[in-house]
Amino acid sequence: MAQVESQPRNSHSDSESSAVQKNRKQRRRGRARPQAVMETCDVGRHSNVTPSSLPMAVKTHTWITFWFLFTAPIIFWDASYCFMRPRSMECFESLVQGGDLHWIWAPYSIYQRVDFVYGIPALERGDGFTNAQSLLNVIETLMNLAYVYTAHVADWSPAPLIGFAAITMTLSKTVLYGLQEYYCNYCSVGHNSLRDLIQFWIIPNGFWILVPTLVLIQMSKDLAADLHLAQKARVKVASGKSS
Repeated sequence: MAQVESQPRNSHSDSESSAVQKNRKQRRRGRARPQAVMETCDVGRHSNVTPSSLPMAVKTHTWITFWFLFTAPIIFWDASYCFMRPRSMECFESLVQGGDLHWIWAPYSIYQRVDFVYGIPALERGDGFTNAQSLLNVIETLMNLAYVYTAHVADWSPAPLIGFAAITMTLSKTVLYGLQEYYCNYCSVGHNSLRDLIQFWIIPNGFWILVPTLVLIQMSKDLAADLHLAQKARVKVASGKSS
């Protein structure tokens, strides 16, 4: 009988031991899980990564992207005309050589008469402003395309800084172009009639001031909003309120 009674006791003891081990495992799991969650969620306290340093989605605007893409071939065409002078120019009696590639830039036969920066006078006196501003145009356009790629393809958070810098260059250079004419007493465009001046010089250049100004305002607002959001996140982390 003693042997018969001892068997249930051993069976009961084994079940108790299994239950204890199971409870211990559950407690260990229970302790480990909150710790893992805490290490994952409480980013600001337990790591160098803060919510403000995490990648943010790039905010884009269709009309800005369209402007950058639409103007790129125009700028490259304009710059290539300047760099290829005199071969890109329409032949005049005063133009001893060149003109063999003018068919590529045929519309410039009008503009080189309107704006002497693009015409024979600037070429004859060796004016470097024409090619200098064209080189800046190329750099700006490459930056515009870099913004489009990094914002729409790479989804790179600092992309708006590239676009902001590029559009600032475009606007400031166009304003400089107009101021240069003002301070030289309209030395390159003063020979035009008022109608030609408005149609071929004021309207085109005014368009290149208006649109970049609107782009600059929009990008400034977006950057300011991102900086404000990042500052709020830093304040929350510093005060221990971030989760």
